[in-house]
Amino acid sequence: MEVIFSLNQIKAAADEIIAFSANYKVLALHGEMGAGKTTFTQAYCNARKVVDNISSPTFSIINQYTTQSGEIIYHIDLYRLKNEEEVFSSGVEDCLLSGNTCLVEWPEKAEGILPDETLHLYFTSLDKDTRKIRTKL
Repeated sequence: MEVIFSLNQIKAAADEIIAFSANYKVLALHGEMGAGKTTFTQAYCNARKVVDNISSPTFSIINQYTTQSGEIIYHIDLYRLKNEEEVFSSGVEDCLLSGNTCLVEWPEKAEGILPDETLHLYFTSLDKDTRKIRTKL
């Protein structure tokens, strides 16, 4: 699957990814800095009707959000972690195994602990207003 969208169409892109990813609990968000991973996560969480403030977990590593229906979504940012040992000690594995939806930024920092049934999303910035997301199962 491939979705190309302008930033003002990100809600539609999030809706499309939500429909496509319905059978996945862990979504690994790959892409360079500024490719749109966090912006997409905000649109994804808004579309899922998260009631909490949605922000980047760069410093906290893990943010937990709750939807209107009581579902939990974890937003995980591994950017600051140096190795898989730090990932284990940060509690990320517990989130990944919780059965709740997990959106993982910078998943290449801990590929070894991602479940086999992770949906990998690759973000590319095509220009200042256009992004592409392609999927890999």
